[in-house]
Amino acid sequence: MRKGFLALVLHAHLPFVRHPEYPEFLEEDWLFEAISETYVPLWQVLEGLARDGVPFRLTMSMTPPLCAMLDDELLRERYLRYLNRAIDLSEREIERTHNQPDVNHLARLYHSRFREIKEIYVDRLRCDLVQAFRRFQDRGFLEIITCAATHGFLPLMEQTPEAVRAQILIARDEYVRSFGRLPRGIWIPECAYFRGLEKFLAEAEIRWFILDAHGLMFGNPRPRYAIFAPCFTPGGPAVFARDRESSRQVWSAREGYPGDPAYRDFYRDIGFELDLEYLRPYLPPDGHRKFTGIKYHRITGRGVPKEVYVPGWAEGAADWHAGDFMNSRAQQIQKILDATHIEPIVVSPFDAELFGHWWYEGPRFLNLFIRKTVYDQKVYQLTTPSAYLEWHDTLQVVNPSPSSWGHKGFWEVWLSEDNAWVYPHLHAAARRMTECARLAVQKPAKWRDRVLQQMARELLLAQASDWAFLMKTGTAREFATKETRDHLLRFTRLYDHLKGGTVDEAFLKNCEWRDNLFPDLNWRYYAEPVNGQKP
Repeated sequence: MRKGFLALVLHAHLPFVRHPEYPEFLEEDWLFEAISETYVPLWQVLEGLARDGVPFRLTMSMTPPLCAMLDDELLRERYLRYLNRAIDLSEREIERTHNQPDVNHLARLYHSRFREIKEIYVDRLRCDLVQAFRRFQDRGFLEIITCAATHGFLPLMEQTPEAVRAQILIARDEYVRSFGRLPRGIWIPECAYFRGLEKFLAEAEIRWFILDAHGLMFGNPRPRYAIFAPCFTPGGPAVFARDRESSRQVWSAREGYPGDPAYRDFYRDIGFELDLEYLRPYLPPDGHRKFTGIKYHRITGRGVPKEVYVPGWAEGAADWHAGDFMNSRAQQIQKILDATHIEPIVVSPFDAELFGHWWYEGPRFLNLFIRKTVYDQKVYQLTTPSAYLEWHDTLQVVNPSPSSWGHKGFWEVWLSEDNAWVYPHLHAAARRMTECARLAVQKPAKWRDRVLQQMARELLLAQASDWAFLMKTGTAREFATKETRDHLLRFTRLYDHLKGGTVDEAFLKNCEWRDNLFPDLNWRYYAEPVNGQKP
């Protein structure tokens, strides 16, 4: 009997934000919030499923910048300080709300939850989330895939192919260092594809990647089975396509599950509501208000007064939504089975931070959905793209269409009047990096290695697609602009030193201290011929 397949793919990524020059840095909270609200809860879900013997398969990207931050000792120390403050604040909230039974109940739940997260992170995981997730991969439950080295928007690097190549090969090397094997799949940043990208992936021995639906549907020739079967690309790696129907059901702000009025409201945080003097011990030294993770309200409609969050209602909604999502996937896949002679695969990718950070009940939904899928239906089973390729023939060769999963499906988000200024500088820096790398290969000198390594780090960090995205959305425009400029300025100063035949040891050490990711970075990737071309 034919059966369909569902591949859930969680994209876990954050930009590299580490500022040891400051005692505290507000944007480092992005990582700390994600650990508390997404990564530890996801680990709990996987641990519970494995403990109960649930036969599940899940795919998750862990990008090199995220792994670097999770492994960084300074950021681990600062995260523990963040957790201790959350525990202290929740204790004060228990006292402050003692005359408000509903809110006091929530304050006690938060206090208990923060203490539980600390116990898991410190005592059970030894502050090492990368290896914690690696163990699930080693046991066959989870497939971890890679990404470009710093989540660079690859189509906008096409004119400097050495930069594309370095983003892919450095990511491959970092994956091997973290997970002890070659990556089989890759999340290409923003699902952004240009023709010929697959050749770089093939060089890194990557077997598959994911595009948005139109990236495959507008390919040449048209895919015979639409987005419900992978196709090979002319360069070798297979391409899977994102299923918009299942994505919309979870992701959409209007139609998606997270908008249910029973769920917790992400934006109503006490860090923006309570008296500033009361909060001051838990805020940055400048008194800047920020999210604390303590939120007492549930989602209600526009113009309707906010009501207190009721955990029992939210748990019931998550249970219902998990069942609805299971039934929707069974109906969808059954229709495909009835209309074709293949065993189709539906690929549903999501940002991992949706589950827990943006949608507080997301991990519970995911846990219940996986359990219901395994035990309550027989139309499809969970798989990973690698496992599907292993057990199913994929014969059609398709040239995918340039595309992304951004607004309107092309480059508009990352190339607009808000951020276009960065690209001439990035292209010039990439050309300079290639120039210096090739000269250093021709005339080796040990002192150049450290300089070239740090130049590559600064270039890679400046290329992160996150900065252009934040400039476009305006959510952290000034910060993203400063990060881009600072990395480019450090790159340029190192370049000038290298061209002058000298090294400013103090400046180089300072750069290495600030931007310390990729300890074994191979700068020679920029010097080597690309796709058989002569340097």
